[in-house]
Amino acid sequence: MERTPPPLASIAAAIRRERERLGISSAELARRAGIAKSTLSQLEAGTGNPSVETLWAIAVVAGVPFSVLVEPASAPVRVVRAGERPAIRSETSPFTSALLSACPPGARRDLHVITSEPGEPRASAAHSPGTIEHMIVGSGRWNAGPAGEEVDLDLGDYVTFPADRPHGYRALTAGASAVLVMEYR
Repeated sequence: MERTPPPLASIAAAIRRERERLGISSAELARRAGIAKSTLSQLEAGTGNPSVETLWAIAVVAGVPFSVLVEPASAPVRVVRAGERPAIRSETSPFTSALLSACPPGARRDLHVITSEPGEPRASAAHSPGTIEHMIVGSGRWNAGPAGEEVDLDLGDYVTFPADRPHGYRALTAGASAVLVMEYR
């Protein structure tokens, strides 16, 4: 399946907007997020190739949901076709995330579709305090949850766990997919 590249212009504008809101330089945001200044400069210029890890690190530093950085403006009725989702790849595992719906003002949740193949697990650092994840397996089998408390999941299984501590996902079968809801408290 062809993957649509991430919407670089809207990601660039969002990163710049959040950095300016914090009142910090690019060098300071890069330092706090643990990424190279050149990487951040490329992202703000709309020429970089953002990974899930890089965008999560920036979102955590900015104190905003991941979706604030990747969700383009949308119309009241919006269809996201399966082959046209703007998927963002992991740099450390065979994992992608496609934001389906950002948390609207006043609400505190984001909706993602995630896919993966067997291989290196996708390790995730702790998100903002109070973040809870809800995962429903759509295809294949997964191993997911907080570090040291991972559980095996089959088709249709649901798991919820605190995501404000290290956690991860690992596909146990080829073509694994799931719906992931990020709940921010």
